[in-house]
Amino acid sequence: MAERYNRSPRIVAIGGGTGLSTLLRGLKHVSPNITAVVSMADNGGGSGVLRQELGMPPPGDVRNCLQALANTEPTMEALLAYRFKEGNLQGQSFGNLFLAALNGMSASFDEAVTRMSEVLAITGRVLPVTNENVQLIADFDDGVTVTGESEIAEYKTGESRRILRVYMSPERPAALPACIDAILGADLVLLGPGSLYTSVIPNLLVEGVAEAIHASRAAKVYVMNLMTQDGETEGYTAADHVRALFDHGGDGLFDHTLINDLPVPAAALEAYRREGAAPLSVDVTELARLGVRADFAPVADYSRLLVRHDPAALAQAIIDLYRRISPTHIY
Repeated sequence: MAERYNRSPRIVAIGGGTGLSTLLRGLKHVSPNITAVVSMADNGGGSGVLRQELGMPPPGDVRNCLQALANTEPTMEALLAYRFKEGNLQGQSFGNLFLAALNGMSASFDEAVTRMSEVLAITGRVLPVTNENVQLIADFDDGVTVTGESEIAEYKTGESRRILRVYMSPERPAALPACIDAILGADLVLLGPGSLYTSVIPNLLVEGVAEAIHASRAAKVYVMNLMTQDGETEGYTAADHVRALFDHGGDGLFDHTLINDLPVPAAALEAYRREGAAPLSVDVTELARLGVRADFAPVADYSRLLVRHDPAALAQAIIDLYRRISPTHIY
């Protein structure tokens, strides 16, 4: 195991939501040397309740990442995912409450995450991008400013409004130093997949994160979403995603993007069309004008007519791409 760890690429995956945890489920089988940097902007659902009642950072996305990297018995994984069905705890997951209890026992949220990582014997590390209590704010093209990740998506859903930019309150919160160190020491930095404005970009708004990505000698890849997202990116092309990331994190933040090339089944397309979502339009020439090379691989899973990334296929495609492009190739 030690030899494999020493030879494996140091991978930093930056994001949030279900996209990051899906990515991690595959990556842990190709490299044990993983650091997940997780957005702390979530304010909805069970995480939002715990933020309000306990004054703690949102645990949900961190908990999902810990579960994805965990090496535990199936019963433990099921326990962490269990959601209470009634009473004051209705809808709350046991994993969130477990992390909340550890937070109460710890000096900081990242220490609580480290303790839970030890309990679950995870592969790699999970780091909150910041310990500060942050709120995401979005300016829309209709002149309205909306505060809160879930409120932003709700305001935009089903409407033609377009997000102009997002930013944090407090502005430029301090990054966890371990996140900066991990990025600077990485062989491969991954952004996404996940909700563009509410899962991926919030990490770039934390002091020092985008600067560390630019300074890192790592291969840098954006894992493109499979579909547009109602409430965030309807009508967006692949190039629009890249522009938004560059607008918030600086031009040249990455120079490769990994894009699925497995056609979406017609039956799945119809279901997503009713929800205002569609496959991304990819213009390779436009991406090249932005300084980004498009790399294609069949990384989707369409079982049960859901459009999702396949964790194993995605991880293998990422490692194959890393071997081709990494300036520090050691794998």
